[in-house]
Amino acid sequence: MDSRTEFRIAMAQMCSARTQAENLATVTALAAEAGAEGADMLALPEVASLMNADRKAAQAMVVAAKDDPFINGCKDLAAKHGIWIHTGSTPVRAPDGRFFNRSTLIDDTGAVRAEYDKIHLFDINIEGKVVFTESKAFAPGDAAVVVETPWGCLGLTICYDLRFPYLYRALARAGAQVLFIPAAFTVPTGQAHWHVLMRARAIETGSFVIAPAQSGHHDDGRDTYGHSLAVDPWGRVMADMEEGAPKLQVVTLDLSRSAIARAQIPALENGRDVPLRRVQTANFAV
Repeated sequence: MDSRTEFRIAMAQMCSARTQAENLATVTALAAEAGAEGADMLALPEVASLMNADRKAAQAMVVAAKDDPFINGCKDLAAKHGIWIHTGSTPVRAPDGRFFNRSTLIDDTGAVRAEYDKIHLFDINIEGKVVFTESKAFAPGDAAVVVETPWGCLGLTICYDLRFPYLYRALARAGAQVLFIPAAFTVPTGQAHWHVLMRARAIETGSFVIAPAQSGHHDDGRDTYGHSLAVDPWGRVMADMEEGAPKLQVVTLDLSRSAIARAQIPALENGRDVPLRRVQTANFAV
Protein backbone atom coordinates (compact mmCIF):
# COMPACT_ATOMS: atom_id res chain seq x y z
CA MET A 1 0.00 0.00 0.00
CA ASP A 2 1.33 3.41 -1.03
CA SER A 3 0.64 5.21 2.27
CA ARG A 4 0.40 9.01 2.26
CA THR A 5 -0.06 10.91 5.50
CA GLU A 6 -1.90 13.97 4.09
CA PHE A 7 -5.48 13.26 3.06
CA ARG A 8 -7.79 15.97 1.64
CA ILE A 9 -11.48 15.14 2.05
CA ALA A 10 -14.33 17.24 0.67
CA MET A 11 -17.29 16.79 3.04
CA ALA A 12 -20.62 17.37 1.34
CA GLN A 13 -23.70 18.52 3.23
CA MET A 14 -26.94 17.75 1.38
CA CYS A 15 -30.70 18.04 1.67
CA SER A 16 -31.53 14.98 -0.40
CA ALA A 17 -34.66 14.87 -2.52
CA ARG A 18 -37.03 12.00 -3.36
CA THR A 19 -35.34 10.62 -6.49
CA GLN A 20 -31.89 9.40 -7.49
CA ALA A 21 -31.89 11.70 -10.54
CA GLU A 22 -32.36 14.87 -8.47
CA ASN A 23 -29.67 13.88 -5.99
CA LEU A 24 -27.21 12.78 -8.66
CA ALA A 25 -27.56 16.23 -10.23
CA THR A 26 -26.58 17.76 -6.88
CA VAL A 27 -23.62 15.40 -6.48
CA THR A 28 -22.47 16.13 -10.03
CA ALA A 29 -21.95 19.77 -9.06
CA LEU A 30 -20.35 18.83 -5.73
CA ALA A 31 -17.91 16.42 -7.42
CA ALA A 32 -16.83 19.10 -9.88
CA GLU A 33 -16.24 21.52 -6.98
CA ALA A 34 -14.31 18.90 -4.98
CA GLY A 35 -12.12 18.12 -7.98
CA ALA A 36 -11.46 21.80 -8.63
CA GLU A 37 -10.40 22.27 -4.99
CA GLY A 38 -7.88 19.44 -5.24
CA ALA A 39 -9.65 17.03 -2.89
CA ASP A 40 -8.58 13.40 -2.81
CA MET A 41 -12.07 12.21 -1.87
CA LEU A 42 -15.66 13.44 -1.90
CA ALA A 43 -17.60 12.17 1.14
CA LEU A 44 -21.41 12.23 0.98
CA PRO A 45 -24.02 11.89 3.76
CA GLU A 46 -26.33 8.99 4.58
CA VAL A 47 -29.17 8.41 2.05
CA ALA A 48 -27.45 10.78 -0.35
CA SER A 49 -29.15 9.06 -3.27
CA LEU A 50 -32.74 8.84 -2.09
CA MET A 51 -34.74 10.24 0.82
CA ASN A 52 -38.33 9.20 0.28
CA ALA A 53 -40.72 8.30 3.11
CA ASP A 54 -43.27 6.96 0.60
CA ARG A 55 -42.30 3.28 0.72
CA LYS A 56 -44.33 2.33 -2.34
CA ALA A 57 -42.55 4.99 -4.41
CA ALA A 58 -39.18 4.00 -2.95
CA GLN A 59 -39.80 0.32 -3.70
CA ALA A 60 -40.26 1.21 -7.36
CA MET A 61 -36.89 3.01 -7.50
CA VAL A 62 -34.59 0.85 -5.33
CA VAL A 63 -32.70 -1.79 -7.31
CA ALA A 64 -29.70 -4.10 -6.90
CA ALA A 65 -26.43 -2.27 -6.30
CA LYS A 66 -25.03 -3.16 -9.75
CA ASP A 67 -28.02 -1.46 -11.39
CA ASP A 68 -28.34 1.53 -9.08
CA PRO A 69 -28.24 4.76 -11.12
CA PHE A 70 -26.79 6.81 -8.27
CA ILE A 71 -23.91 4.42 -7.56
CA ASN A 72 -23.16 4.09 -11.27
CA GLY A 73 -23.33 7.86 -11.65
CA CYS A 74 -20.82 8.27 -8.81
CA LYS A 75 -18.49 5.80 -10.54
CA ASP A 76 -18.57 7.98 -13.65
CA LEU A 77 -17.98 11.17 -11.63
CA ALA A 78 -15.03 9.61 -9.77
CA ALA A 79 -13.35 8.64 -13.02
CA LYS A 80 -14.14 11.99 -14.67
CA HIS A 81 -12.66 14.10 -11.88
CA GLY A 82 -9.95 11.68 -10.73
CA ILE A 83 -11.19 11.59 -7.13
CA TRP A 84 -12.41 8.90 -4.76
CA ILE A 85 -16.07 9.07 -3.77
CA HIS A 86 -17.61 7.74 -0.58
CA THR A 87 -21.32 7.57 -1.45
CA GLY A 88 -22.49 8.11 2.13
CA SER A 89 -25.25 5.56 1.77
CA THR A 90 -27.73 4.33 -0.80
CA PRO A 91 -30.69 1.96 -0.38
CA VAL A 92 -30.18 -1.18 -2.46
CA ARG A 93 -32.17 -4.42 -2.69
CA ALA A 94 -31.60 -7.08 -0.02
CA PRO A 95 -32.41 -10.78 -0.59
CA ASP A 96 -35.40 -10.75 1.80
CA GLY A 97 -37.23 -8.01 -0.12
CA ARG A 98 -36.15 -5.22 2.21
CA PHE A 99 -33.27 -2.83 1.47
CA PHE A 100 -29.69 -2.62 2.65
CA ASN A 101 -28.52 0.85 3.69
CA ARG A 102 -25.20 0.62 1.84
CA SER A 103 -22.03 2.70 1.72
CA THR A 104 -19.93 2.30 -1.41
CA LEU A 105 -16.31 3.43 -1.64
CA ILE A 106 -15.26 4.20 -5.22
CA ASP A 107 -11.68 4.91 -6.30
CA ASP A 108 -10.42 7.54 -8.75
CA THR A 109 -10.80 5.18 -11.72
CA GLY A 110 -14.47 4.52 -10.96
CA ALA A 111 -13.90 1.06 -9.48
CA VAL A 112 -15.70 -0.06 -6.32
CA ARG A 113 -13.15 -0.71 -3.56
CA ALA A 114 -15.50 -1.55 -0.66
CA GLU A 115 -19.14 -1.87 0.37
CA TYR A 116 -20.63 -1.68 3.85
CA ASP A 117 -24.22 -2.40 4.90
CA LYS A 118 -25.42 -0.54 8.00
CA ILE A 119 -25.40 -2.94 10.95
CA HIS A 120 -27.40 -1.05 13.58
CA LEU A 121 -30.86 0.02 12.44
CA PHE A 122 -32.58 3.14 13.75
CA ASP A 123 -35.56 1.79 15.71
CA ILE A 124 -36.32 4.47 18.29
CA ASN A 125 -39.22 6.14 20.09
CA ILE A 126 -38.69 9.57 21.65
CA GLU A 127 -42.10 10.37 23.11
CA GLY A 128 -43.72 13.35 21.45
CA LYS A 129 -40.78 13.96 19.12
CA VAL A 130 -39.50 11.08 16.96
CA VAL A 131 -40.76 7.58 16.22
CA PHE A 132 -38.79 5.69 13.57
CA THR A 133 -38.50 2.00 12.70
CA GLU A 134 -35.77 1.54 10.09
CA SER A 135 -35.97 -2.26 10.33
CA LYS A 136 -39.41 -2.27 8.68
CA ALA A 137 -37.81 -1.32 5.38
CA PHE A 138 -34.14 -2.24 5.88
CA ALA A 139 -32.24 -5.43 6.67
CA PRO A 140 -29.13 -5.16 8.87
CA GLY A 141 -25.62 -5.76 7.60
CA ASP A 142 -23.60 -8.56 9.18
CA ALA A 143 -19.96 -7.43 8.97
CA ALA A 144 -17.78 -4.48 9.93
CA VAL A 145 -15.56 -3.15 7.12
CA VAL A 146 -12.03 -1.72 7.10
CA VAL A 147 -10.57 -0.83 3.71
CA GLU A 148 -6.97 -0.02 2.75
CA THR A 149 -6.43 3.09 0.63
CA PRO A 150 -3.40 5.08 -0.53
CA TRP A 151 -3.73 7.21 2.63
CA GLY A 152 -4.23 4.46 5.20
CA CYS A 153 -7.06 2.34 6.56
CA LEU A 154 -10.62 3.64 6.65
CA GLY A 155 -13.43 2.27 8.81
CA LEU A 156 -16.94 2.39 7.31
CA THR A 157 -20.05 2.98 9.43
CA ILE A 158 -23.39 4.77 9.03
CA CYS A 159 -25.33 7.11 11.32
CA TYR A 160 -27.00 5.08 14.15
CA ASP A 161 -23.88 2.88 14.30
CA LEU A 162 -22.44 5.90 16.15
CA ARG A 163 -24.14 4.78 19.38
CA PHE A 164 -22.30 1.44 19.54
CA PRO A 165 -18.70 2.16 20.61
CA TYR A 166 -17.57 -1.47 20.42
CA LEU A 167 -17.88 -1.24 16.61
CA TYR A 168 -15.44 1.67 16.45
CA ARG A 169 -13.02 0.00 18.83
CA ALA A 170 -13.02 -3.07 16.56
CA LEU A 171 -12.41 -0.93 13.47
CA ALA A 172 -9.55 0.97 15.12
CA ARG A 173 -7.95 -2.23 16.41
CA ALA A 174 -8.11 -3.55 12.84
CA GLY A 175 -6.08 -0.54 11.69
CA ALA A 176 -8.62 2.14 10.80
CA GLN A 177 -7.24 5.66 11.25
CA VAL A 178 -10.25 7.46 9.78
CA LEU A 179 -13.82 6.56 10.77
CA PHE A 180 -16.57 7.53 8.35
CA ILE A 181 -20.00 8.19 9.88
CA PRO A 182 -22.28 9.62 7.15
CA ALA A 183 -25.58 10.54 8.75
CA ALA A 184 -29.14 11.85 8.50
CA PHE A 185 -29.66 12.73 12.17
CA THR A 186 -33.03 13.95 13.38
CA VAL A 187 -33.10 17.44 14.87
CA PRO A 188 -33.95 16.40 18.48
CA THR A 189 -31.27 13.69 18.65
CA GLY A 190 -28.78 15.92 16.85
CA GLN A 191 -29.24 18.76 19.28
CA ALA A 192 -28.83 16.39 22.23
CA HIS A 193 -26.10 13.99 21.16
CA TRP A 194 -24.42 14.67 17.79
CA HIS A 195 -21.31 16.59 18.80
CA VAL A 196 -20.56 14.73 22.01
CA LEU A 197 -20.87 11.26 20.42
CA MET A 198 -18.74 12.15 17.40
CA ARG A 199 -16.01 13.56 19.62
CA ALA A 200 -16.22 10.54 21.93
CA ARG A 201 -15.70 8.06 19.08
CA ALA A 202 -12.61 10.00 17.96
CA ILE A 203 -11.17 10.24 21.48
CA GLU A 204 -11.84 6.60 22.41
CA THR A 205 -10.08 5.27 19.33
CA GLY A 206 -7.46 7.92 18.54
CA SER A 207 -8.98 8.28 15.08
CA PHE A 208 -10.19 11.00 12.78
CA VAL A 209 -13.98 11.09 12.39
CA ILE A 210 -15.55 12.27 9.12
CA ALA A 211 -19.32 12.73 9.38
CA PRO A 212 -21.03 14.30 6.34
CA ALA A 213 -24.68 14.99 7.17
CA GLN A 214 -28.08 15.75 5.77
CA SER A 215 -29.41 19.21 6.64
CA GLY A 216 -32.75 20.97 6.33
CA HIS A 217 -36.38 20.33 5.45
CA HIS A 218 -36.70 17.52 2.90
CA ASP A 219 -39.28 17.05 0.16
CA ASP A 220 -40.75 14.05 1.99
CA GLY A 221 -41.46 16.14 5.09
CA ARG A 222 -38.54 15.13 7.29
CA ASP A 223 -36.08 17.53 8.93
CA THR A 224 -32.41 16.75 9.52
CA TYR A 225 -29.86 18.33 11.83
CA GLY A 226 -26.88 19.15 9.60
CA HIS A 227 -23.59 20.09 11.31
CA SER A 228 -21.35 17.85 9.19
CA LEU A 229 -18.26 17.31 11.33
CA ALA A 230 -14.59 16.51 11.01
CA VAL A 231 -12.97 15.62 14.35
CA ASP A 232 -9.28 14.94 14.99
CA PRO A 233 -7.88 12.04 17.10
CA TRP A 234 -7.66 14.28 20.19
CA GLY A 235 -11.36 15.09 19.94
CA ARG A 236 -10.96 18.59 18.53
CA VAL A 237 -13.56 19.72 15.98
CA MET A 238 -11.74 20.60 12.76
CA ALA A 239 -14.87 21.57 10.83
CA ASP A 240 -18.56 22.09 11.65
CA MET A 241 -20.66 22.91 8.59
CA GLU A 242 -23.63 24.04 10.72
CA GLU A 243 -26.88 24.28 8.74
CA GLY A 244 -27.74 24.65 5.07
CA ALA A 245 -27.27 22.59 1.92
CA PRO A 246 -25.93 21.76 -0.54
CA LYS A 247 -22.43 22.88 0.34
CA LEU A 248 -18.89 21.58 0.54
CA GLN A 249 -15.92 21.95 2.89
CA VAL A 250 -12.45 20.52 2.33
CA VAL A 251 -10.52 19.32 5.38
CA THR A 252 -6.90 18.15 5.37
CA LEU A 253 -6.04 15.22 7.63
CA ASP A 254 -2.48 14.47 8.75
CA LEU A 255 -2.87 10.76 9.45
CA SER A 256 0.35 10.63 11.47
CA ARG A 257 -1.62 12.36 14.24
CA SER A 258 -3.61 9.17 14.81
CA ALA A 259 -0.48 7.23 15.75
CA ILE A 260 0.63 10.08 18.02
CA ALA A 261 -2.71 10.17 19.88
CA ARG A 262 -2.71 6.39 20.28
CA ALA A 263 0.83 6.40 21.65
CA GLN A 264 0.01 9.09 24.19
CA ILE A 265 -3.17 7.36 25.42
CA PRO A 266 -2.95 3.67 24.37
CA ALA A 267 -6.57 2.85 25.20
CA LEU A 268 -6.79 0.35 22.33
CA GLU A 269 -3.97 -1.67 23.92
CA ASN A 270 -4.99 -1.15 27.55
CA GLY A 271 -8.57 -2.36 27.23
CA ARG A 272 -9.46 -5.55 29.12
CA ASP A 273 -12.39 -7.95 28.99
CA VAL A 274 -13.48 -8.55 32.57
CA PRO A 275 -16.08 -10.85 34.16
CA LEU A 276 -19.15 -9.29 35.69
CA ARG A 277 -20.03 -9.99 39.32
CA ARG A 278 -23.59 -9.16 40.35
CA VAL A 279 -24.06 -8.53 44.07
CA GLN A 280 -27.47 -9.25 45.57
CA THR A 281 -28.73 -8.55 49.07
CA ALA A 282 -31.58 -10.32 50.82
CA ASN A 283 -33.26 -7.29 52.35
CA PHE A 284 -33.55 -3.75 50.99
CA ALA A 285 -35.55 -2.44 53.96
CA VAL A 286 -34.10 0.63 55.65
